[in-house]
Amino acid sequence: EAEIRGHRRTYIGAMPGKIVQGLKKAGTNNPVMLLDEVDKMSTDFRGDPSSALLEVLDPEQNTTFNDHYLDLDYDLSQVMFITTANNRHQIPLPLQDRLEIIELSGYTEFEKLHIATRHLVPKQMERNGIAPAQIEWTDSAIQLLVNRYTRESGVRSLEREIASVCRKIAKDVIRGRDAVPVERFRQKVTTKQVQKYLGAPRFTFGMSDAKDEVGLVNGLAYTSWGGNLLQTECSVVPGKGKLIITGQLGEVMQESARAAMSYVRSRAADLGLDPDFYQNLDIHMHFPEGAIPKDGPSAGVTMATALVSALCKLEVRHDVAMTGEITLRGRVLPIGGLKEKLLAARRGGIRTVLIPSENKKDIKEIPQRVRKSMQIVLVEHADAVLERALKHDGHLWRGRVAKQMDEAAHPPLDPSKAPPSA
Repeated sequence: EAEIRGHRRTYIGAMPGKIVQGLKKAGTNNPVMLLDEVDKMSTDFRGDPSSALLEVLDPEQNTTFNDHYLDLDYDLSQVMFITTANNRHQIPLPLQDRLEIIELSGYTEFEKLHIATRHLVPKQMERNGIAPAQIEWTDSAIQLLVNRYTRESGVRSLEREIASVCRKIAKDVIRGRDAVPVERFRQKVTTKQVQKYLGAPRFTFGMSDAKDEVGLVNGLAYTSWGGNLLQTECSVVPGKGKLIITGQLGEVMQESARAAMSYVRSRAADLGLDPDFYQNLDIHMHFPEGAIPKDGPSAGVTMATALVSALCKLEVRHDVAMTGEITLRGRVLPIGGLKEKLLAARRGGIRTVLIPSENKKDIKEIPQRVRKSMQIVLVEHADAVLERALKHDGHLWRGRVAKQMDEAAHPPLDPSKAPPSA
């Protein structure tokens, strides 16, 4: 807090706060000031910097900002403040209320490839004394670094890995200069070379299975470093009606599982299931990578599809992925992070993605090459999701069809046409 408001002049070595020092350095009353990573502020015995920033950023208060060292009011209303943060949820809510928040998504894998080719690779080659003509980087090698050696929304770790490869190549150049003069050294960096220098890949990303299976559904998740293909497994065994959910799930995700279960129970008759099926079965839903915490409502349709697949013994198409929140009536509600999720689907070999119809407005943000590589289907109801995702050969709603056939064969008696009673 003292860094913002300054120290009182009674203290030895007292100085004005950083705001006043910045104004002095700029030599003007209307500079642009950048406050970096305001989400890292913490409150302790030394004071609360967020409360001091409230006075700085609030247009109703900053006309009379009081610096403890100057001990007079100063007008900050002409200053343009720009703040940055990695996680908006860690910024105090009163401070968020004073800010106009602009969210910037992370780089896509195509953008990372372009940045690495144009900037990072030439920069690291120059730092390690390698001439541009000596080494040729293939796109597949950089793509491997992006997907399997780094997991981030920026390019900091990517630059670190490129620097590591360049250092080891420079070492090879020096060691082999007796056999091949330095000026004649040439090498192409391929995926094999990357694995030789950096070892086995550190990360994996979700891939769709090669065949259709019962109770295995491809979901889509959004994380701080991008999107990921998250499979949902469901198995049904004889039991006493337990719903078991594993995979280190948060409270919201567990509630989504219960909502999906209620939706399936409401559709039991239409699906040809015993209305009391849940009383004699134990249903276990699992999300792999149990060491990673997971939360959010967007896996609702995924869990509902896995439940129906396991209960009806119907296979799920392996090249279909889905995302969306589900209601008790089966409505599919919009989700966030659509761009990152579709990029993950493309990377995982998915050909068809089912998304909420209310996310239609977000499709324009998806890169053109991603939209061309897959079919994006807008759905409003979970019934449409089941129709698309399950291999049912027209027998999915056998209970509903049987009921309609029965009603057609035995139509209800019209009271107006009933014979008169004796």
